[in-house]
Amino acid sequence: MDKKEMAELIDVDGLSSEIEVVTYLNSDDDKRQYVVYTKGEVQEQTGNQVIYIARMLKENDMIKLEEITDDLEWIDVQHLLKKIANEKPQ
Repeated sequence: MDKKEMAELIDVDGLSSEIEVVTYLNSDDDKRQYVVYTKGEVQEQTGNQVIYIARMLKENDMIKLEEITDDLEWIDVQHLLKKIANEKPQ
């Protein structure tokens, strides 16, 4: 069984919460990095786990997560997720 990668997320108000890292994504040009993570929340209607995706920015010794607000960037991220979904297991 794979060990879960856990991380501490500190929001803008300084509140800390534990998150589980699902995977990391790199843009096709390797200029942007993303993290897919969950806070353990379950969507009421479907019972599916809620996932989040954020852009990763290195700031000193910390990694800052930034919300993706650009529609074209979201299309790129969706493309990256589809590539993972279509990968054949080895």
